[in-house]
Amino acid sequence: MTAKRALLAGIVAALLPSLSIADSRNQGYLVDSYGNNISTSSNTGLCWRSSDWTPARSVEPCDPVAAKVAQAPAPRVAAAVAPPASAPAAPARIAPKATTFSADALFAFDKSVLRPEGKATLDDFARQLGNARYDSILVTGHTDRLGSNEYNQKLSERRANAVKDYLVSRDIPADRITAEGRGETQPVTPSGACSGPRSVKVIECLQPDRRVHAGATATADRSASSR
Repeated sequence: MTAKRALLAGIVAALLPSLSIADSRNQGYLVDSYGNNISTSSNTGLCWRSSDWTPARSVEPCDPVAAKVAQAPAPRVAAAVAPPASAPAAPARIAPKATTFSADALFAFDKSVLRPEGKATLDDFARQLGNARYDSILVTGHTDRLGSNEYNQKLSERRANAVKDYLVSRDIPADRITAEGRGETQPVTPSGACSGPRSVKVIECLQPDRRVHAGATATADRSASSR
């Protein structure tokens, strides 16, 4: 019995010289005693697999190794970009309004009390302004050259304030109206066109100088804002 065992061991030693269990570098196959090379059959030249062998541990040239199929990277999904917030719409500009009233249409000659016809004229102006929210309204009074500079300055101021007061009575905010007088300093008649002493003819000639100018600028609907 001992002789048979010795003979079998000799055969195995001849067929598998220096067999050892696979090391960590060649798990699944038997390697030489040095742990460097995979042991092969002396008859077939095939590698000797160990009990740890699995298809996943196959190595060339012992066993064919299935080619790994490279997986395409998952498509990148572009992040949704929120549209930029729209800026609040700027209030619509309302065209400036400017009107020049003949002082003779608003007042009696050399007076600063509004005539009924003058009030009707200012009613039309207030309606033209509509519901706009006024940034400013400038009312400027002018006189002709007849009389002293001081007198004409005071007269132009009284007339401008009379117009302002009436517009306030028509529901236009007083804090947005400025009234001022320029007296005879800004005539519109040509120099020398109405020469001579005071007379009906000269008074009629100087009529364009006697006036009240009203200019208004607005940006929004007054009905939508508090006063």
